[in-house]
Amino acid sequence: MVGLGMQPYGIQSMLKEGHKHLSGLDEAVLKNIDACKQLSQITRTSLGPNGMNKMVINHLDKLFITNDAATIVNELEVQHPAAKILVLAGKAQQEEIGDGANLCVSFAGELLQNAEELIRMGLHPSEIIIGYSKAINKAVEILDELVEKGTENMDVRNKEEVISRMKAAVASKQFGQEDNLCRLIAEACIQVCPKNPDNFNVDNVRVAKLLGGGLHDSTIVRGMVLKSDTVGTIKRVEKAKVAVFAGGVDTSATETKGTVLIHSAEQLENYAKTEEAKVEELIKAVAESGAKVIVSGAAVGEMALHFCERYRLMVIKISSKFELRRFCRTTGAVAMLKLSQPSPDDLGYVDSISVEEIGGVRVTVVRNEEGGNSVSTVVLRGSTDSILDDLERAVDDGVNTYKAMCRDSRIIPGAAATEIELARRLKEFSFKETGLDQYAISKFAESFEMVPKTLAENAGLNAMEIISSLYAEHAAGNTKVGIDLNEGACKDVSAMNIWDLHITKFFALKYAADAACTVLRVDQIIMSKPAGGPRRDAAAAAGAGMDED
Repeated sequence: MVGLGMQPYGIQSMLKEGHKHLSGLDEAVLKNIDACKQLSQITRTSLGPNGMNKMVINHLDKLFITNDAATIVNELEVQHPAAKILVLAGKAQQEEIGDGANLCVSFAGELLQNAEELIRMGLHPSEIIIGYSKAINKAVEILDELVEKGTENMDVRNKEEVISRMKAAVASKQFGQEDNLCRLIAEACIQVCPKNPDNFNVDNVRVAKLLGGGLHDSTIVRGMVLKSDTVGTIKRVEKAKVAVFAGGVDTSATETKGTVLIHSAEQLENYAKTEEAKVEELIKAVAESGAKVIVSGAAVGEMALHFCERYRLMVIKISSKFELRRFCRTTGAVAMLKLSQPSPDDLGYVDSISVEEIGGVRVTVVRNEEGGNSVSTVVLRGSTDSILDDLERAVDDGVNTYKAMCRDSRIIPGAAATEIELARRLKEFSFKETGLDQYAISKFAESFEMVPKTLAENAGLNAMEIISSLYAEHAAGNTKVGIDLNEGACKDVSAMNIWDLHITKFFALKYAADAACTVLRVDQIIMSKPAGGPRRDAAAAAGAGMDED
């Protein structure tokens, strides 16, 4: 800019050199919309049960094979600021409900694509935003009317009811295996559901992934599965008290540094003996308190282990702090800092701890069948790591759905029945509006067609035929007709038993509309020159290299 003796003028003179400034409809708005469209095209083919998988390799060379939109957008390092807004909406949906991130991102992309057509027709973005806001409010009203009667109150401990609500969420991740998975997830959730279901904690359902076998070998353990062997030779204990030491079981070095002068060999021998006696005394104290199992949060010393064996104590090492906390939750133990005699209140209780071999891996299974069990573990079996990771995501979705239904158990028809009904009713609503925003409302209604269209396309069906026959059915008053993907025909949802949670749809549509309006509100993009210095990934790579040696 400054070359040839020309002085910068206008906005160039105001900002530092090297900045970028995009303004106006063509440069800013349409470019933003284009970036968002690209993102939603990636996620949309993974929507629904027949969704395709994506193979994503992230910056650390880790491979993900999944059709879970939340994982996909997390691992794609999206750089475009406008597309990032969609990613944030998808993440918010994942945090809030744990399912429906794909609907959220794809729907927002569809809304923006339709907004682009309106802008090319000559509508101003602010008119589109007003229309979209009216439409989303109306859509929320219609959603409330579509709720299935009598589903406001549900018994969250009734397995059948739980499975019927969870099935859609799990089927969209693992189609064809949802019946097996839902049974496992529902059982695990019901086991750890507290007296007041609102306080259900997702963290209490753990997943242990063990290679080998197939999904039909998966089981549920009331308690925990630790992926390590016990430290000593004792491999099985039943109905035992447990002492947990967070600081490790070892001869304790003193807190302060001290120097001891030893003059003769006898003194050295006595020093070693007293150390030995001290350790024995500590272990004996633990054994006398009634504990049969010692759980250590750090290293277990050789000498300490020797005495544990002598007193027939089982020793388990759990190095992860979080696992240790969960272990304390499972057993009701209190973690003590140093090796000392535990008081009876600090001891936990387990029904059995045993080392079992599953698929060539030795695991320690901690069972707590009697009351007070607050952690349950789904043991997943599968042939490869990526299959196991995907199964784990399906379980996560199921557990999150359970949490959502504890908050609000209302259900609405699934299989795109709700979307077609929303599209039809909003279209009628747009005809009643006067003013330019009616075009925006009718485009908003059209955006809903993306769901049945995508579901049909992903299943290899003719989307146009399906959508028109859905509209025909709904116009005749059958509001619960959706797509049966197996037969490629339109059927009543209640016969197929496909239901979605009202709360999932509600938040997905709301977040999508908000994200779309945020992108449309932008009319100028001003990017400063990126800060100098080495690039972040180069620095990270150098750091990774240093850690290894």
